[in-house]
Amino acid sequence: MALLKSLSARKDDLSKPANQLKFLNNGIFREGELPTFKDKIAETGNFPLKPKKLEILQLNLGYMCNQVCSHCHVDAGPDRREIMTKETMLQCLEVIKTTGAHTLDLTGGAPEMNPNFRWFVEEASKAGIKDFIVRSNLTIILANKKYHDLPEFFKKYNVHVASSLPFYKREKTDKQRGSGVFDKSIKALQMLNEVGYAQEGTGLKLDLVYNPAGAFLPTNQKELERDFKVALKEDFNIDFNELFAITNLPISRFLEYLIASENYEDYMYALVDAYNPKAVESVMCTNTISISWDGWLYDCDFNQMLELKVNSKVQHISDYNEDLLNDREIRISQHCYGCTAGSGSSCQGSVT
Repeated sequence: MALLKSLSARKDDLSKPANQLKFLNNGIFREGELPTFKDKIAETGNFPLKPKKLEILQLNLGYMCNQVCSHCHVDAGPDRREIMTKETMLQCLEVIKTTGAHTLDLTGGAPEMNPNFRWFVEEASKAGIKDFIVRSNLTIILANKKYHDLPEFFKKYNVHVASSLPFYKREKTDKQRGSGVFDKSIKALQMLNEVGYAQEGTGLKLDLVYNPAGAFLPTNQKELERDFKVALKEDFNIDFNELFAITNLPISRFLEYLIASENYEDYMYALVDAYNPKAVESVMCTNTISISWDGWLYDCDFNQMLELKVNSKVQHISDYNEDLLNDREIRISQHCYGCTAGSGSSCQGSVT
């Protein structure tokens, strides 16, 4: 069953990123039972971790969301009020017009809940970005009448929709995301299919995002994609393009779950045991800049949630300088093991 309030609303100790980092840097890592991420990548010649060519600008439009999911690394929810202002959006638009990145990735919370979301999509679509992604939790489409036309809106601006769906069965999905979420997600996917998403010849991309529902790593992405496609087509006549399998990182509400269920140490051992040096070479922080709702710059969405700003003279969108950012060293901690386990993990799924 999903939580009713965010860590922030409950004033939980883990709502403070500094406390999460303190927890990750102590215990089994401080005592030497497991190597720190820095020591591990040094063993395989990957330290310091440096960016490659910038490909993706990821903007978090706010932490407000209509759901409170048990695994959420953003600690999003209806009680969060952090929202990107139009002023910050205008600064982002100036960067989008001149960036070398080819992909714009809008996330949240539920990015659609930002009051200036549609205006921003309209303006950003004029910049000629090759791949324009909106990460939708699907249920937002049915949450209120003002969102019911989102499928048509997405179609109008050729938005690439990346949709969260933990599993193709009701029980596992509702366990992670809340009662009734699965049925609403299915309806939303059908609505997207009806306007042409994932249909041959339309060019409208609809991808699914899978997160494990417990303290375990995702299985092979291609095998999962095949299983999802068969099940969703047979049971609900739903089509989609690709599935992204994303490892749950041990931060925020998933860290809380690991601690409460006494799975933290076992999970960290599993991540370290599954460390893949090839995955390090393609982790998302090497080709992405993450921009928070208030305009600060981070190596990735996960570092944003831990308030680990980029290690650069340039730290805010108002001072954006791509050349300086490309010369930085990427900030790391133990949570980074989640992106380098097995086939690796990024916002675009497996990396190897």
